Amino acid sequence: MDHLIGMDGGGTKTTCVITDLRGKILYECSGGPSNFLMLGTETVSETLLQLISKCTTELNITEDDIAVIVLGTTGAGRRTDAERLENDFIKYAGFKGSGFRRFHVESDARIALEGAFSGKPGSILIAGTGSIMFGKDRNNNILRVGGFGRYLGDEGSGYVLGRKGLVAVSKEFDGRGAKTVISKLAKERFKIESPEILITEIYKNNFDLASAAPLVIEAAESGDSIALKIIKEETDELVLHVSTMYAKLGETVMDLALIGGLITHKNIYSDIFKRKIKKNLKNVRIKEPDSAPAMGAVIMAQKLI
Repeated sequence: MDHLIGMDGGGTKTTCVITDLRGKILYECSGGPSNFLMLGTETVSETLLQLISKCTTELNITEDDIAVIVLGTTGAGRRTDAERLENDFIKYAGFKGSGFRRFHVESDARIALEGAFSGKPGSILIAGTGSIMFGKDRNNNILRVGGFGRYLGDEGSGYVLGRKGLVAVSKEFDGRGAKTVISKLAKERFKIESPEILITEIYKNNFDLASAAPLVIEAAESGDSIALKIIKEETDELVLHVSTMYAKLGETVMDLALIGGLITHKNIYSDIFKRKIKKNLKNVRIKEPDSAPAMGAVIMAQKLI
């Protein structure tokens, strides 16, 4: 039992690392998605078993050599959901003739926090399709800001940017709002050129609202006033997340790692957000994550030994 496995599961792929007990990476691999709320626990369990098998085969070891496996994945934010995957995986593995001593499921955000600061205090802000913020204080208390989902939250996310952008398009169609470059881009990229098409895409074809976020960013970079207003509002929301976490952590200086394409890629959105942090929250220090989320899972596995 001298190996650990850490997994970072998402909606498109699952990354897996196997290490020794000190956390030295011995092998890395990746496989299919592991959002079990969408795919079901059986499909995800098969994906996980395949990744574990790749690791044991590569290192010429057996399942008995693995002390702890920690998976951090989308959809595991509630403990009851995480336990369901834990139990179903153990049952599925047993059915397939495999057995593991310890298999633990955490949220993807939780392992990202551990990886970003190598288990030490700090905070992460995730702004991708959705948004949420996690922090860890000097007493190892885990704090959260946001994360209420698309109906009640996700401020500053791709989902909200896209939704607001298409609301602006609908208002232009009606004459209730001014002309905006977002409408031109929606027509070019998604063939949305009339109210009827917009309504059909949203309510019948399950259009991915977050996919419209780049239109808002591109329009803002061209100087479009409506897009710039959306950018201002949503960067303000992200700054509010950060200031709230700063107050909760109670540290003089708060280290902040950014996760998600909206705020890690260089664009007008991330630039404005970072300028606001620098101007208004001088005791918040933005830094690059120490390690990838999969290594955060390994750090959590070490603590479970």
